[in-house]
Amino acid sequence: MAEEEELRRHRCCFTGHRPEKLRMSEAEAATVLEREIRRSIAEGYTTYITGMARGVDIAAAEIVLRLRDEHPALRLICALPHEDFEKRWSASWQERFRIVLRGADLVRLISKDYSSGAYQIRNVWMVDHSARVIAVYNGTPGGTRNTIEYARQQKVEVVTIHDQQ
Repeated sequence: MAEEEELRRHRCCFTGHRPEKLRMSEAEAATVLEREIRRSIAEGYTTYITGMARGVDIAAAEIVLRLRDEHPALRLICALPHEDFEKRWSASWQERFRIVLRGADLVRLISKDYSSGAYQIRNVWMVDHSARVIAVYNGTPGGTRNTIEYARQQKVEVVTIHDQQ
């Protein structure tokens, strides 16, 4: 248990919106995500957990994988809510998903089968294994808000990138 708590102190997870809910462009989101990821690396975070959804999750994972060239100690954990979670996505998003999975140090399948609660179970798992959450949030209800609220209840630090136009 003490070992898990020590590991958790160096872990950070991501939450944020899918592309259709983002107000900023994907390029803008990537720029601010990279700034926050670099800041967290400087503060001693070495392991990053992504929920692998389209949008913020995959963009953040791609940044972590790219930054490994500068910081070889970085690790990436992909937390999948259920099997075949990406099967209805466009070919380009599926390809980005597969590339991130190939670069991951660990892939954790949270639920074998789809259920309406699988995504929230994944989000809780990510927060429960992290000391910081980097959130891209536009103020609307949904999974991102639920994850932020859960993290705050658990006394996990939340760094919010405000998604505004």
